Amino acid sequence: MKEKIQYNVLSLFLALPLMLSIVGGSFASAQSAESSLPVVITTIKPLAIIAKSALGDSANVEYLQSGAQSAHDLSLQVSALRKINQADLVIWIGEDFESRVAKNLQALPTSKLMTVLDLPIKHLDAGEDKNLGKQGTHQSHLTTDPHVWLNPHNANIIGRQIQAQLGISAKDVISAAEIAQLQAQLQPHASANYLSHHDAFGHFVSAFNLQPSLSIRDASGAQQGAKTQYKIRQAAVRGRAQCIFVEPQYGDKDAQVMAQSLQLPLRSLDPQGFDQPLNGEAYSEFMHSLVAQFKACFD
Repeated sequence: MKEKIQYNVLSLFLALPLMLSIVGGSFASAQSAESSLPVVITTIKPLAIIAKSALGDSANVEYLQSGAQSAHDLSLQVSALRKINQADLVIWIGEDFESRVAKNLQALPTSKLMTVLDLPIKHLDAGEDKNLGKQGTHQSHLTTDPHVWLNPHNANIIGRQIQAQLGISAKDVISAAEIAQLQAQLQPHASANYLSHHDAFGHFVSAFNLQPSLSIRDASGAQQGAKTQYKIRQAAVRGRAQCIFVEPQYGDKDAQVMAQSLQLPLRSLDPQGFDQPLNGEAYSEFMHSLVAQFKACFD
């Protein structure tokens, strides 16, 4: 019996290098396969959500924005510049939205840079607030609302352009049936009034036929003047606003002051999908989550 045990131990010992070689070879093959995939770099998380949904396992997708950064304040470190230079495709919104990175990105070959605002998507004017009765109360330098990813039809156009650029079979990042389902979920709240922390939801409102929000901050995330703040309070009372949406990346002191003044609850709404994992269904999951967050103001 003792000899049999010794024989088995010896056999295992002799086989161990072969087993490790097989496992190591499999791991190396997996690494090699992954490293051979195209690399797509996006400036902000929402574009990475669209890109991963469009490409699935056909490409490695990364983004440069940190969880503490507003998309408007994105700046590039040396490591980010290295990633950009090594990428097969770099995707950004455009110069007005990401002015701090414009010089570096515009130096790239046009064949590897995709500017989303140049695509044939639906555009909206920035700083257009129907509830305040006129355009121009916002002090943002933006002329076009850059939060284009919040319209699922835009997301499908962006996704198909990414697929075409990399020679990947075309598919929607969110189906027409899902968009209709989300529309049905939001329809009971189509005329409801609310406030948002910053003027980011025009494309969401337009896509789902919702009431435009009153915004404490402008489209670039900057705080607005006392006169505009006063008008917002008046309009919120007239419209019987039901809550104030705040976003994870902004300090919410101004929103808290407004909420206390109007006796309204604060609700979290994340238009950049900071908690959304990057997977093949990322955009669909992101939109379902955003709709659920929006409904929480009224349900």
